[in-house]
Amino acid sequence: NSNRRFFYGYIVVAASFFTIFLMHGTSTTYGVFFNPLQTEFGWSRTMVSGAHSLAFFLEGLFAIMVGSLTDKFGPRKVIVTSGFILGLGYYLMSQVNAGWQLYFYYGVIVGMGIASGNVTLLSTTARWFTKRRGMMSGIVKVGTGIGIFVMPLVASWLIANYGWRNSYVLLGLSAMVGIVAAAQFLRRDPSQKGLQPYGADEQGDDNSSLVDQSLSFQEAMHTRQFWMVCAIYFMTWYISLSVTVHIVPRALDLGVSATRAAMVLSTIGGTSILGRLVMGGASDRIGSRRVLVIGHLVLMTALAWLQFADELWALYLFAAIYGFSHGGFFALVSPLVAELFGTRSHGVIFGTVLFLSQIGGAIGPTATARIFDITGS
Repeated sequence: NSNRRFFYGYIVVAASFFTIFLMHGTSTTYGVFFNPLQTEFGWSRTMVSGAHSLAFFLEGLFAIMVGSLTDKFGPRKVIVTSGFILGLGYYLMSQVNAGWQLYFYYGVIVGMGIASGNVTLLSTTARWFTKRRGMMSGIVKVGTGIGIFVMPLVASWLIANYGWRNSYVLLGLSAMVGIVAAAQFLRRDPSQKGLQPYGADEQGDDNSSLVDQSLSFQEAMHTRQFWMVCAIYFMTWYISLSVTVHIVPRALDLGVSATRAAMVLSTIGGTSILGRLVMGGASDRIGSRRVLVIGHLVLMTALAWLQFADELWALYLFAAIYGFSHGGFFALVSPLVAELFGTRSHGVIFGTVLFLSQIGGAIGPTATARIFDITGS
């Protein structure tokens, strides 16, 4: 069945790609709205960053529930619900007039709306593919990369022409309509189409043994590997959210125009596309764990360079190097979970890994902002 002329799993990948493009692309625009919010209300960087950190923390917390719901009910119902919640959150952001509203509308409602993006879509992709799982996960995550590349520029243009409030209305409407439409093509696993996962028929008897070795959620939590993956991604999320939230304000501090500052963030998205494809494909050949080591070497190089990046060209170079590792890390996590623990309880295991690691992502932007507010650097 995986050798038929066309495999429905590719439709699932395309729908997941488009959904994650809208979810993560729109959420990445927060850095572009950062200065308009500060200017209008006179809030500190710590204040504005805190709402994003709350959203990211709740995204991780809800990911556990979303992973379990995906395992039970499939991705379509979960993603449709998320689309409506996300659209509502962005609309309410256009009505913000007080700090508590910023934290409730963005921190809570938007956080709930984007919680299903990674866990539901990547778990579904993992179930559809035995062979090419890393590459297909990478392609889905390319949606995030293109979203990071396109949406900050779109948001910057909208804000310049229509103001930040109307821009949030337009982002919310487009995200809701697009996500709900794409969700109609999602299916939980190949059995719903009378198929097997891509490559399963090439595994022969080995495939049944792989299924037998899949761990339950409770079994996975009692392994050292589970907690090591959580620790690695805790640190990775801390870094990545600090960068994506604060790289635009950093560029503005250096006197760069708002549009060019947004392009630095877009550069991260652009090179992350290459990272997702290259590192996702490499994981199919040499394993996710080895590729993870390579990604961290690239990340350390980028962070070392950032210490000296005080001109626009230097920020672009940082963004290009960092973006490659950024994309690779988030293409690898779902195949890594499947490689270590199997796919029987992939949704809830993956969701829990995301929650525990995204605590780092929640702490990162606010801690970074606090350091800046105290030191001015």
